[in-house]
Amino acid sequence: MPASSARPATSPSRRRYRPDIEGLRAVAVLGVVLYHAHVGVLSGGFAGVDVFFVVSGYLITGLLWDELQRSRRINLPAFYGRRARRLLPASVLVVVVTAVAARHWLPPLQTPAVAKDGLTSALYVANYRFAFAHTSYLNAATPPSPFQHYWSLGVEEQFYLLWPLLLFAASLAWRYQPHYQHRPGRTEAGPSRATATAGLAAVTVASFFLSLWLTHANQPWAFFSLPARVWELGAGGVLALATPAVNGWLDRRAAAALGWAGLGLILASLVTIDSHTPFPGTAALAPVLGAVAVLAAGEQAGAHGPVGVLGQPVMRMIGRISYSWYLWHWPMLILAPDVLGHPLSLAQNLLVAGLSGVVATASFLLIETPARTSAWLSAVPRRSLLTGGGLSAGGAVACLLVAASLPSLSGHGLAPVAAIHVAKPVRQALAAPSASPTTTIDPAVAQVTAAVRRTIGVHDVPTNLTPTLTHAGHDDPPVFYDGCMDSYLDATVENCAFGDVASNTSVVLFGDSHAAMWFPAVDGVANARGWRLLNLTKATCPPLEVPIISPVLGRTFTECETWRQNVLNRIAAVHPALVILGVARHYTGIYGFTPYNNLWMSGLTQMIAQIRLLGAKVVVIGPVPKPPML
Repeated sequence: MPASSARPATSPSRRRYRPDIEGLRAVAVLGVVLYHAHVGVLSGGFAGVDVFFVVSGYLITGLLWDELQRSRRINLPAFYGRRARRLLPASVLVVVVTAVAARHWLPPLQTPAVAKDGLTSALYVANYRFAFAHTSYLNAATPPSPFQHYWSLGVEEQFYLLWPLLLFAASLAWRYQPHYQHRPGRTEAGPSRATATAGLAAVTVASFFLSLWLTHANQPWAFFSLPARVWELGAGGVLALATPAVNGWLDRRAAAALGWAGLGLILASLVTIDSHTPFPGTAALAPVLGAVAVLAAGEQAGAHGPVGVLGQPVMRMIGRISYSWYLWHWPMLILAPDVLGHPLSLAQNLLVAGLSGVVATASFLLIETPARTSAWLSAVPRRSLLTGGGLSAGGAVACLLVAASLPSLSGHGLAPVAAIHVAKPVRQALAAPSASPTTTIDPAVAQVTAAVRRTIGVHDVPTNLTPTLTHAGHDDPPVFYDGCMDSYLDATVENCAFGDVASNTSVVLFGDSHAAMWFPAVDGVANARGWRLLNLTKATCPPLEVPIISPVLGRTFTECETWRQNVLNRIAAVHPALVILGVARHYTGIYGFTPYNNLWMSGLTQMIAQIRLLGAKVVVIGPVPKPPML
């Protein structure tokens, strides 16, 4: 696109097509889709959403400002009607299709929560549902919801709802400002670009610092909430208002350099940020400032800037379907493993991502474009608003119907309470007494095996389960939320005692979060036997005498080493009769060891030896299987 001279933004009717913006959308959606398809090199592909935010803030603010300059007002029904035609038909279609598909293919225990996710997605408040649920977008411990990507649409819709109202209120203030504030020669005060820019910049800066604080204080709220994300949309808005000044500062060469630097910054963020990066925080500055730089350079840089790449037909085509592709790719990637019955390989993920692009193209041509360009809908804003409201209500009702159609999880009848009678082990021959060695058979194991076998043909769910199936997914041991499991960066040891705290017999549960998982069972035994139980557990810190390189901190996990030594000091002071060690099995790769390899075994052996030197017996709970995440 040829460079333009520095001048105020033109009205919508005279706005020139920006192929670089279309191409920038393509970069953003490709980053997101390929990241979700598990293309390893794009470890920060999720930052493409931040690029989308900047573009949205830039375009929406520019359109609203043009309208304010032209008519001294904002036609809110027309604005919201355009947003409804643009966004709701495709998004509600995806909500309904995903809800029905989840009902058919997802496990019954997972589907009720997914239906609630769909309901909040249809109403554009899914981001707050995920924030309240403390969802981790980057390090999820449970299968992600097929509606999880709707968080960003919630942020944008909430921004669209509030930002025009702010500008509208400001336009009223400008219209009715005192006569002495009018500039000479003007009969009516108009909107002040400088005042609007300063106001939006203040909101943007405040939101950025809120995001920095929340990233460390409560990361899910930093990631999902509008107040912590509005700075990214605001950055685009500030640029839209400052465009005349920016164009005056930049010549063609400087604009081209700025544009290429911005594109490079975006691409660098897509490959250097990863799931261990505190996000958004300062890391989000890279994709945001990169997008701002590309947008600022676009008109001035012309063919010398990144438009030569971003404006290619294939990039413009991808950018054109980016909204529909964003909507369709995620539920297809999430549901495909359940449909096929196995986790997907990289090639299969890429195939599903490509198929979602085909579906997105059809959705763009058959749903999105006809609704957006409908002359009948656009003629009267009320029609668009009523249609959008009806679509959202329909999507919400579809999710409620899916939830109502799910099988009951309450069950029928009562199951006998399992009772294991513990006796001394007996020695029993495995084969002919004269030819085979003997082994020790624990009767308790035989009783458990027999009890499990009796359940094989039972299909009814009993009503006396504790917890019930409905609440099983939220049944965490109390030490996970009462502060008695030390957090990731803690080096001190919490002084938490359970069972008979006055008992002279002490037992220690020592290990990582997988050890803490066993707390209810150990606590039950301690209460039954009258023992004092000390819970000495810490997240991601195995009770092995091995050095750990933390992938989150990017250095030796010294907090773990210090904490383990503090635990040994506590054991030396308490003189417990028994120490129970528990450890996860998935410390691999960058941690330097894998379950049962030489480093693992030597680290465990050293820890057991140290504890025995302190006079305690040791029981090791072997690593429980970790099922693969689909």
